[in-house]
Parts: sequence; C-alpha cells; structure tokens
Amino acid sequence: MTSLLAFLIGGLYAGGLYMIMRRSIVKMIMGLALLSYATNLLIFTVGGLTRAAPPIIETGATEPVAPFADPVPQALILTAIVIGFGVLAFAMVLIEQTHRSVGTDDSNNLRGSEGEL
Repeated sequence: MTSLLAFLIGGLYAGGLYMIMRRSIVKMIMGLALLSYATNLLIFTVGGLTRAAPPIIETGATEPVAPFADPVPQALILTAIVIGFGVLAFAMVLIEQTHRSVGTDDSNNLRGSEGEL
C-alpha cells in the first residue's frame, strides 16, 4: 500500500510541477492545488498507515494500548488543508481581478502590461 501511495504522490508532484510551468495562470493555480494534495498525502503516508484504535488512554492506565493511530499527522494535514484552501481562494480572486483589468490569463502578456495597471 505504501509503494502505491509513493507512486501516486510522485505522480501528483510531477503533474503539479508541470502545471505550474504552464503559461496560463489558471493552470498554475491548479498545479499549486496538486502540489498541496501531494504534500498532504506525503505527510499522511510518512505518519504511518494503520487501521488501529484511537489514541485514548483507558481509566487507570498510563499509556494507550498498542496499536493506536498517531493523531499528529492527521492534525497537521487538517491544518494544511485549511491553509491550502485559503491560499487557493485568495489566488482565484487575484486571478479574477487580474483577468478583469488586463483581459488575459497568459503570464507572458501580463509582463508587458505592468505599467498599464
């Protein structure tokens, strides 16, 4: 299962980097989203995949009964999802305003219009 996720993560990183190098700003943002998804899967995979019990300490015990799921990678991924959503929402609004003022989403045409904004 881990090797399958490794190939999936590699494919998402490759697709994200390819999309970021495109001229269209919309494709750049889609590549940024793919990179964030790949990073979330990477953190989840490195944290260890297990179908275990939640890390709850029973009454009178000093530590949870093994095997238990590690909550730290899950909390990191949840935080990364929220931050990534905020960044993507901001980027989409920025792209929309840029398209309204310049009239294109081609990054090469945006460079020539810096003085016109």
